[in-house]
Amino acid sequence: MTSMTQRAQRQFRHILVASALLASAASTLAQAASPAGLWQTIDDKTGQPKAVVQIVQDSDGTLSGKILEGIGNNNDPTRRCTACTDSRKDQLLKGMTIIEGMKPDGDAWDGGRILDPENGKLYKCRMHLDEDGQKLVVRGYIGVSLLGRSQTWIRQQ
Repeated sequence: MTSMTQRAQRQFRHILVASALLASAASTLAQAASPAGLWQTIDDKTGQPKAVVQIVQDSDGTLSGKILEGIGNNNDPTRRCTACTDSRKDQLLKGMTIIEGMKPDGDAWDGGRILDPENGKLYKCRMHLDEDGQKLVVRGYIGVSLLGRSQTWIRQQ
């Protein structure tokens, strides 16, 4: 009877270890499956890093994103959105929400808008993860997705 109890205890420990490993893997996959997190933006014209953007996911799955800091020539904490024409006019870029209303759409997020603080224009936005969740392809467009431009952002740890 004792060897049967010891065997059951060993099996139980193996199940606990396996459960912990699965939970850890599921957490990693969930992060990779969502754009939530920190991203280094890369300028599509120059190929240079511009800013760090934090994307958060609400309880309903909707995404929004704000600028945490500029990089390089864009690292002036007093820089303002002088080109903006909405309520963000002359507001600080640091802390500004530039992505809003992104909803899950299959393997992508769509239906939201993105602000280009360089020209103050709002664009429709679509985004999807690439390379196991380590890159985020962000497309801003007017009307249809063919009329726009894309940037590939890099996930920050």
